[in-house]
Amino acid sequence: MELLLDPSHLAVLAIIGIVAGFIDAIVGGGGLLSIPALLAVGIPPHMALGTNKLAACFGSITSSYTYYKQQLFTPHFWKTCAIATFFGAILGSGLVFLINANWLEKLLPLLIISIAIYTLFSPKAMGGQHCMSPSKTPSNNRQGLQGVILGSYDGFAGPGIGAFWTVSSISLHKLPLLESCALARIMTLISNITALVIFAFAGQVNWLLGLWMGVCMMAGSFIGARSAIRFGIPFIKPLFIISVVSIATHLAWSAWV
Repeated sequence: MELLLDPSHLAVLAIIGIVAGFIDAIVGGGGLLSIPALLAVGIPPHMALGTNKLAACFGSITSSYTYYKQQLFTPHFWKTCAIATFFGAILGSGLVFLINANWLEKLLPLLIISIAIYTLFSPKAMGGQHCMSPSKTPSNNRQGLQGVILGSYDGFAGPGIGAFWTVSSISLHKLPLLESCALARIMTLISNITALVIFAFAGQVNWLLGLWMGVCMMAGSFIGARSAIRFGIPFIKPLFIISVVSIATHLAWSAWV
């Protein structure tokens, strides 16, 4: 514990927390920074995942509230998605303790690289002229399928989950970019809280470091969400591409090299 509380480690975690919160609020993927940072200061793998969930909750709450206040999210349209995400996160978090993740580690880079290529070359990927705010509840079947799959993935691992939510929401529900970002943040908040409870019951959360990093992620998330709302697609799209390519490179290196 003395090693974990070394001032230099706390300073590094603070900086990484701010940057991770900023990225998470816009395109997701902050866990690719925060989880390795926690591992580097001596947190065991399962506890690093649980501690990261605690920290991520702070950032998700901040960015979710910011998007909601800007009227970019209509809660009663997304009840099915929220319920499906909740149960998906329970399933995914339980599987963390049961499944060897080697196969998933090798598959994830391919999936995320595919998202990057699709986003780069498809003019509709980040919201085109056919995307508009919904005037009624989007398809419950699509919401349910999306919520279960992505909630399970976030409960299990979670790298790049914001990118998955953003792109799939544009594709499935024809949402504008900012509303897709808002939906992504609210749903990841649900899966983060659900997974946190499960990891906490399993004793896999370092509360002190999680709270410290969480406060820093909260600051980064506030700046990130405000920046996304103010600058829109010209700001988000290049950051999205850089983020997903970086995530894919990191995962490919870890899994294959």
